Amino acid sequence: MSDSRAVIANKTAQLLQTMRAARPLVHNVANYVSMDVAANALLAIGASPAMVHAREEVAEFVAISGALVINIGTLSAPWVDSMLLAVDAAARHGKPWVLDPVGAGATRMRTDTVRSLLPHRPSIIRGNASEIMAVAGGAGAAPKGVDSANTTDEALAFAVSLAKHQGCIVVATGAIDVITDGHRVAKLANGSPIMAKVTALGCALSGVTGAFAATAGDPYDAALGAVAAFGIAGEMAAERAKGPGSFRVAFLDTLESIEGNDIKSRLKIVS
Repeated sequence: MSDSRAVIANKTAQLLQTMRAARPLVHNVANYVSMDVAANALLAIGASPAMVHAREEVAEFVAISGALVINIGTLSAPWVDSMLLAVDAAARHGKPWVLDPVGAGATRMRTDTVRSLLPHRPSIIRGNASEIMAVAGGAGAAPKGVDSANTTDEALAFAVSLAKHQGCIVVATGAIDVITDGHRVAKLANGSPIMAKVTALGCALSGVTGAFAATAGDPYDAALGAVAAFGIAGEMAAERAKGPGSFRVAFLDTLESIEGNDIKSRLKIVS
C-alpha cells in the first residue's frame, strides 16, 4: 500500500532539510557528458559532489563519502574496473549506492557491465523506462507475458519485478515517474517536457538520489524524496524559462531555492 500525498510531501520536505543540514559528500563515477550538470545540481540542492574515477583512488574515496553513484554513460574498460572497485568498497563500508544504467541493452559492453554490477546489490537503480526494462531483462527479472515497452503499466511491471529480484529500489522515470521496492509503488507526475531537451538531467537526478540516500534511513524514502524534489524544481523552473538554455540556469537556481512548502503545495501523485 502506498503512502498518501500528504505523507510523501511532508516526508520529502523533511528529508530535503535533513540532507541540506548534513551536506553529504556524494562520490560519482559519472560520464563525461553529465559531470558538469550533475555536480552543479548536487551543489545547488545542498550536497557536496566528487567526480572520482581513477582505479587507484575510488575505493579510498568511497570510504569517506556518504553515498556512491555509478553512471555507465561513457564506458571504457578502465572505468568498468573502477566501477567494480567502487561498488565493492561501498559494500564493505556499508555505503548506499545508486546505479544509473545509461543506454542499458544498447551494446554488449553495456549489458555485460550492468550484469557485473548487479551482484554488488545497488541500493537504488534509476533509469528511464527503456533502461529499466533492459536491466530487468538482462537480469532475468522480466515479468512474464510482457512483450513491448509501449505502456506505463508494462514499465511498471518490469520495475516491480526488478526490485523484487534485486532486493532494491527501482526508479523508472518519464512523463510519470515510478518508484517501487517491489511491494510499495508510488507514481509522481511533476516535471516538464523541456527537461528532456537538456542533456544529462537524468544523470543529475541519479546524483541527487545519491544525496538523499546518504542521509535517509530508508532507500525507498530517499528515492521518492529525490524524484519529488527534482521534478517539482523542474516544473517551477519551466514556468520562467524561455527555452532549454535558460531552463538549465533556472533549474539550478530552483534546486537551490526550493523549500518544503513548494513540495507540499505542488506534489502530484498519480493513483
